[in-house]
Amino acid sequence: MTKRNQHVVPHDNGWAVKGAGAGRATKVVPTQGEAIGIARGIARNQQSELLIHGEDGRIRARDSYGNDPFPPKG
Repeated sequence: MTKRNQHVVPHDNGWAVKGAGAGRATKVVPTQGEAIGIARGIARNQQSELLIHGEDGRIRARDSYGNDPFPPKG
């Protein structure tokens, strides 16, 4: 299984979960919160990143579930 960053993006029918570089959405759901939950589970499983986009399409938040190059100290 390849590590693919997961994006939560606006969709005509609500919000979509898309793997980076994928042409089609993995899942389309009515709320952003539901899409974030699904994408977070996939990102944890694949040890990749979760990128949450706002309604304007710009990235508003991101979480890393893989090897973080700058882990916090302490």
